[in-house]
Formats: sequence, structure tokens, C-alpha cells
Amino acid sequence: MKTDNSASGDWCTISNVDEIPSPALLIYHERVEENILRMIRVAGKTEMLWPHVKTHKMAGITRMLLSKGITKFKCATIAEAEMLAMCGAEDILLAYQPVGPNIGRFFRLRQKYPSSNISAIVDCERIAREISDEALRHEMQTHLWLDINNGMNRTGITLDEKALKLYHTISRLPMIRIEGLHAYDGHIHEKDFEERKLLCDQAFKPVADLKEKLVNSGIKAVRIIAGGSPTFPIHAQRHDVETSPGTIILWDYGYSSSYRDMDYLHAAVLLTRVVSKPAENLICLDLGHKAVGSEMPQPRIKIMGIENYTITGHNEEHMVVRLDGGKELREGDVLYAIPYHICPTVDRYDKVYVVKNGIAAEQWDVSARRREITV
Repeated sequence: MKTDNSASGDWCTISNVDEIPSPALLIYHERVEENILRMIRVAGKTEMLWPHVKTHKMAGITRMLLSKGITKFKCATIAEAEMLAMCGAEDILLAYQPVGPNIGRFFRLRQKYPSSNISAIVDCERIAREISDEALRHEMQTHLWLDINNGMNRTGITLDEKALKLYHTISRLPMIRIEGLHAYDGHIHEKDFEERKLLCDQAFKPVADLKEKLVNSGIKAVRIIAGGSPTFPIHAQRHDVETSPGTIILWDYGYSSSYRDMDYLHAAVLLTRVVSKPAENLICLDLGHKAVGSEMPQPRIKIMGIENYTITGHNEEHMVVRLDGGKELREGDVLYAIPYHICPTVDRYDKVYVVKNGIAAEQWDVSARRREITV
């Protein structure tokens, strides 16, 4: 499929728009499939992929990934892990250290879905021991990964002798099998590929050094899961590193405008309507905070087919846009918009409309947006 992310909006219009209430999130099936294929080509083989489902949170897209031979997945919540297990995913990594009652939920999840290998990350001895104690109580061998802080300063243990010591400590805990290192470098988002690669390589070198120290100290197998979407093409060139892109599958406007070296299709579009014209050159859309991810500065959407506009107001249910000329719109008119950040935008919707051959033919549940499914 030829890449078409043009701002004209012709590619994203649907023929049955009069049947779709707004605001709505449209998922373009053919484009999702194409993005999955391109992701696999970059990775080289499906065995090196752990796609992160925090972006889409849907069984429908998970099944598309499974149909292409991808069996390993990363997630951020117990609900996302359960959605994956319900789909039959073989390997599921909870890339969020479980603490408090979530440790118990983690084990209840594993009991309910024994055919899935569900592991978790840890970055401190205290939590690792709590998980070990629970594993003993349930008589369940448990797989853990050591979470590494290689520059993002959000989670993980710093790359020094403490990391080496903690890895060995965890490896000796009862009922625990430590799989390797988890290193997310989400702080690296330079637009220029060569600059991004330089920073990625610099941040990754201590991770590789730690692996070498572990192997030299007698640890037989140390796997590495590294990166997100911006550094995915860089880590994919390392022969022994598994990767976990997420945004790639739906591809938002923030990433497409920042990472011109990455060739993916926009596959998620907001359908919105003009609900009011409060003043000359002003329109109000039904894309409030509750309809589009709003943690980033404006603009939070790219309106298709309109070049000159400014977002002047954004509230719970309203988005006010000043048109700078060239487009006459009326109340009820339909517009299509690409979100700048797709992950929190998907999280706004209980259901999405799935577009096939230009028709919004069915709906899919965004089941993992909930904090709990059954566990």
C-alpha cells in the first residue's frame, strides 16, 4: 500500500458518515494491517517484537497482530494484560512494576490464564521479594525482568554496580526466574535520525555492558527488551535485542511530523462536526478534552483539508477553532482530524468504528481502557 498521509483528507473520508455520531474514533483496518507488515519488515522477524498495546487497548487489533505471527506483547496495566490473555497471547510483559494489591491481581491473572506466560518488570529488591513470597504461596514459578533507567528517569534502577547486584539477588529468589533487562528510552525523541541514533546508542551502551558483566559473572542467558517507537528502527538493527514499538500501529500526527525517517500510515482518525459558529471566522467542534488526548500543547489535532487555522479554546466538550480564511463551514459539517497523540486519545473511547473499503462497517470495544476487566 502506498503511503498516503496527505492533509487533503481524501483518503480518510467514509461513505456512510451520516450514520456515525460524533465525536467518533475511526480505525482504518487496511492501514493498521499495512503498519503491522511494515513493523515486521523493520524488525526482521516476529520473534523480535513485543508490540506495546497501551496505544490501542483493543482485542481487535491484538488479533490482527496475532494473525501475522506476533505472539509476544507488552502492556502497562493488569486490564491490558487480561485483554491480551483473553486473545490467547503466548507471552505478556506487564511493563509496570506491580505494587500493593496489584501484586495479588498479577497472580490471580496468571491463575485465570495459565496458557499465557505473564511476566513483570521490577526495579527494587523489596518488590521482587514480595513477588517471590506470593509466588511461593501460589506455588507458581514467576518470570521477572529488571527494569533499567538508562536516562528517562521515570522508573528503573540506575546503571551501576547496584543493578548488577540486584540482578543476582533476584536470580536467587525462590520461585523466580529472571529473564533479562527492560530498557525504555522514551526520553529520546530528536527529530533528526542521526542525532536520535547517536543518543540511542549512547544510552544503550551501558545496558549492553551490564549484560556482558552478567554473562561474565555466570548468568547463562540475559535477554534485552529495548525502546519504543522513535528508537525502534535503531534497536531493530541489533541482532540480539527485542523491541517494543506501540504508536507505530496507529501512527499519530505528532510522530509523523517529527520522525520523517519512519514510513507508516495514519490509521486512526477523529470524526468531528461543527456544532456552532459563535462569531465570525470561529467554529466550535465536538472535540473537547473528553474526546482527544489533551496533555500536550496546542495544536492537539491536525484538521484534514484545512491549512490555516488556530485553536483558540479547548474545554471538556468543546474545541473552538479560528479559521484564517479559505474554508466556509456550516453547523453540522463533518471534519476529519488526526490526533497529535493517539495513545490517550484512544483511551477516551469505549468503542471505535472500524473502516474497511471506505465504510465504517463495524465497532470494536476498547476493552482495556478500563482499570479492571474481570481480575
